[in-house]
Amino acid sequence: MRKPSLGLPALLVALGVLVAAGGAATQDTSAPAQSNSSPPQNPNRPPWAQKSKTASKTAAPSASPVGEPGKIVQPTPPEPSPDPQDSASQRGRIKVTVNLVNVLVSVLDENNRPMPDLPIESFQLFEEGVQQKIEVFESETTQPLDLALMIDASLSAHKEISFEQEASARFIGQILRPVDRLAVFCFDEDVTQLAPFSDKVPMLQAAVRKVPPGAGTSIYDAVALGARSLENRGDNRRRVIILVTDAGETTSRTDFDAARKAAVRSGALLYTIVIRPIKTESGRNTAGEHALEAMTDTTGGAIFYPDTAQQLDAIYDRIDRELRTQYRLGYYPTPRGPANTYRSIAVKVGEHYRVRHRTTYLTGPQ
Repeated sequence: MRKPSLGLPALLVALGVLVAAGGAATQDTSAPAQSNSSPPQNPNRPPWAQKSKTASKTAAPSASPVGEPGKIVQPTPPEPSPDPQDSASQRGRIKVTVNLVNVLVSVLDENNRPMPDLPIESFQLFEEGVQQKIEVFESETTQPLDLALMIDASLSAHKEISFEQEASARFIGQILRPVDRLAVFCFDEDVTQLAPFSDKVPMLQAAVRKVPPGAGTSIYDAVALGARSLENRGDNRRRVIILVTDAGETTSRTDFDAARKAAVRSGALLYTIVIRPIKTESGRNTAGEHALEAMTDTTGGAIFYPDTAQQLDAIYDRIDRELRTQYRLGYYPTPRGPANTYRSIAVKVGEHYRVRHRTTYLTGPQ
């Protein structure tokens, strides 16, 4: 009796079984047995670069913790220890980002005359009591000037206004060089800009002669607005506010502290000329005078009390000579103060000289 033949599908299945069995047998007899011991390590590699214990390249990584068998772990090099020399170089780079602090210094003799041509060795500069290294020194600075000339137009000060106008017009012609700029403001209950920053002497003189009479006296508003206008003028220029007033503050929206902070923030020198309508203290605003003295001293400027308006020419001449003989000192603060804080400055020049400079500055953001 003839045996029935296998169909093609069944034949293929049978052949597959035989091949698989044969392959398994061959693998069992020829391949070495798997071991739980670690593979050979290369002594020339660091520990983190040695081969892991066991892992199937075809198996998906398990969710087991790092170090458990069956997890494929990419070795991560340990973070190197900080190098002291690298840390020192980082500190050095931080120093470079510190802004240079400029200090304008007026040095006067016993007769209040400017003292030019002093050497750098004559100066000692301190911040918060710590002596600083002077990196920039100019014995007669040539930095251009930006000046805000602010004239009191209140009724209480208007009695001498014609003298003020003419003396101010002469000062404009005397002080301005081609690189300098001056703006004219007047103030009563409001502050008004009569002429923008310019070196056009005739236009500025015409603006001074058109100061209108007004009511009220907003001195603090004038200082704050003048400081902000100068602050917007850019760097590498000297900023100066010249304030001509009777010191009778009455109508400012800005208070004393805010006005002084605005002046300090701008780095402007405040020169104040107080025209006193009454010579005796009774009936005069001495509190306003004391406030202006404090504000002026903080900025490094000067305050003047002419006995008559006719003395304005001599005072303007003193301001002009002082601005032309100022010393500029620059330093990088060490240590650097925290951001947005006020830092005290002191400059010493021998025993026989009077020294004026700003006594504080505001640090910038870190």
